[in-house]
This record gives sequence, structure tokens and C-alpha cells, in this order.
Amino acid sequence: MRLGTLLVLLVAILAGAVAVLSARSIIARRTTAPVGTTIVVAALPLGYGTEITNDNIVEIPWSTNVLPDGAFKSKADLLKDGKRIVLSRFETNEPILTSRVTGPGQRASLSTLIDAGMRAVTIRVDDVRGVAGFVMPNDRVDVVLSRLDGNDKSNSYADVLLQNVKVLAVDQLSNEGQDKPTVAKAVTVEVSTEQAQKLVLAAGVGNLSLVLRQAGGASADVARRVGLVDLNSAEYVNAEKKAPEAAPPVEAPAKPVVTRSSSSSITVIRKAKPQDYSVYSEE
Repeated sequence: MRLGTLLVLLVAILAGAVAVLSARSIIARRTTAPVGTTIVVAALPLGYGTEITNDNIVEIPWSTNVLPDGAFKSKADLLKDGKRIVLSRFETNEPILTSRVTGPGQRASLSTLIDAGMRAVTIRVDDVRGVAGFVMPNDRVDVVLSRLDGNDKSNSYADVLLQNVKVLAVDQLSNEGQDKPTVAKAVTVEVSTEQAQKLVLAAGVGNLSLVLRQAGGASADVARRVGLVDLNSAEYVNAEKKAPEAAPPVEAPAKPVVTRSSSSSITVIRKAKPQDYSVYSEE
């Protein structure tokens, strides 16, 4: 084999090897996500009131150095200042966030669930005004004030007092993970200071009822006062108005049949006494 041919062959083999190594490097960089840091997640489902320990949390790789707000990079960062209690249920591999656990050394009380600048007020309800027990913690409700005037019932009315109010607790339960409806005697809601004043005042002058809102529905509806006069107008709910049935046609009365008749007279003589009779015949 000539020397030139051998050199060309060696160069071709070398170029092929370089191409294969470059391709493998590019593929490896695209298929392997870079690990930037770690994040603390729940190792198993954690319910309300559960104490966070080294056994029920775990650190997993996180692809970037940017963590979700309130997340922890390590177990040491989470537990360094004291024990923490779960305030909102975590599922397996869900990141632990400061907004859903207590502060270091705090207990899982209702005060830890209240957002900054808000207040908690309890409303007395029953099986009807409490939506038959289907209101759960973390639901959103409207509060309706109904007032009956004993002297003049025509002055009775119902007003939508507050809209889109967050429920903090039902009776003594603030665990949003409960899934069975219970007939409650009291519901605690999260409101502003002025709204709290309205609720306390309204509870003394009338009855407060809860109206359960659709999950995720935060839009405010235009509401007006409803009085007894509004009960006189019927409304159709999820039903189409039916057109009135056509009245059956009225038949014209039958015309009387008129017949023409003619008469003739005959004379009958009985015992030498003539007597005339009229005889009618129809045509």
C-alpha cells in the first residue's frame, strides 16, 4: 500500500472517531438535566397537625438554583430553629413551603392560618344556614343577612353582606383534608377589621346564612336587596319557558234546519155537525 493512501485512511479514521465522540458529548448534554441544588419535599403524605421530622421529609435534586418562594434547600434549613407543624396537607414529593407550615417552635393554632392584616370571626349557623354541613375549611362562601320585621313583615329583607370569604374552620376543625360533611354549629371565617365589625353587628339584628361558592370562583357578583315583594315573581331555574298551548278551535254552532210546510183543511161531519181540521204536510 502506498504511503499516501495509508495517510488518507488514517486521517479518515481519526476524523470519524472525533465525530463520534462529539456526537456522544452533545447527546449527553441534552439528555442529562443539570443539577443546580436540592429541595426538601414530603417523603409521605403529611396531614394537618403533623410534626415535621427527619423521617417524613427528604431532599431531592432540583434542576436550577432558583427555588419556589418559601421552599427549603436542606433539612437543616427547615429544622434548624425548632420543630414545625403542618398547616396544610402535603402529598408525597410535594415541596415543603413556609406558607403551609408553622414558624419554628409554633403550635398549629388557628392564628397561624390567618393572613397578614386579616381577622378571624365566628358565625353561628345550623344545618340550613351552614349549607347542610358541606362547607369545609378553605372553602369560599358569601354571607347573607336576613332580617324579619315582626311588626311589619313587608319590611323583611335579605342582603348579601360579604362575598368570597375564606372559611378557616368549621366548629373546632381547621383541617382542610376532612372529606365528610358534618352539621356545624359555628363557622370561623377570615375577614378584614371592618368586615368583622359588620358581621358582629349583623349577628345581633338578623340571621346570617352561608352561600357556598364554586371552587376557584373569585369574581364579585352584583347583588341587591331582596324583599317580600320579590317573592311574588316566579323565576325559572335551568328550565326553558314553555310556549302556551294553543286553545282548541271553537266550532261554529250548527245552523238550524228550516223546513217549509203547507197546510190544507178538511171538514168532518159527525152527527150532522160539520167540523173543520187543518192538515200540515212538509215539502
